[in-house]
Amino acid sequence: MADSVAPISTRKATALDYIGAGFAYSGLFVLRLLPFALASSLGGGLARALGPLLKPSKAARENLTAAFPEKSEAEIEVILRDVWENMGRTAFEFAVMDHLLTDQGQRRVEIEGQDNIDAAFATGKPVLFFGAHLGNWELLPVSAGILEFGVHVFYRAPNNPLLQNLFTKRSSPGELIPKGAPGAKRAFTLLKRGENLGILIDQKLNDGIGVPFFGRDAMTGTALAEFALRFDAPMVPVQCIRLPGARFKLIYHPALTVTRTDDKKADVQNIMTDVNAVMESWIRENPGQWLWLHKRWPR
Repeated sequence: MADSVAPISTRKATALDYIGAGFAYSGLFVLRLLPFALASSLGGGLARALGPLLKPSKAARENLTAAFPEKSEAEIEVILRDVWENMGRTAFEFAVMDHLLTDQGQRRVEIEGQDNIDAAFATGKPVLFFGAHLGNWELLPVSAGILEFGVHVFYRAPNNPLLQNLFTKRSSPGELIPKGAPGAKRAFTLLKRGENLGILIDQKLNDGIGVPFFGRDAMTGTALAEFALRFDAPMVPVQCIRLPGARFKLIYHPALTVTRTDDKKADVQNIMTDVNAVMESWIRENPGQWLWLHKRWPR
């Protein structure tokens, strides 16, 4: 993997970056001393108490109200607190994710759908695993490590350039690919070699296309559909469900069916419409486990 792509730093570190990095690395050191369940509970408790008071909660309330017009304000607030708890747990679990790769840690992760994984690999094509920011979204590479298959995954480089190592020096059964044009080119190269790729596809992409999501068009990236069409690659949905007691269920669903036509643009639109429908069904099952805090839809 000598030719992997490193994210390009767009600025030099500032004094605030150094202060923030100091707190981050200190916090990481402390969290790594804790058992997985305790770290998860601590992060969830802090975020559940403080998160609803923070500015991103305004966007989350707007998103939830639009997505669930039948719910009362009180019900929306309950979901919002669940959202923050899930985010806090995920953030603190990030520090101890490698614990889940131990024999004891693997007991926290229930994995279903091995037959669907086998069927995708049996095609002889590279496989596209896709998921959403649900439960703990870092579990795709972890589950691949547990099941012992290779998958390269995209990640978003941190705003603070001093935190880059936190994101790249972690256990992964494949390459960590930074989002952006160089990363997309690298992903294309890996797929051309027949290797597998993991993508989270539920975030807003301004240069994407409008695709229905909770009854409104949301700007959605098209890389998943374009890769699937280019490489005839099966697209396997991977659903993460957070369970009580800092445990998880990962479900590898059957690969989506793709109907090809002579109109590539329409094919991409149809694929991403199906993908968003899958995402929406999962989120409706566990609305408090999705990342409602970002501005997914235009006003």
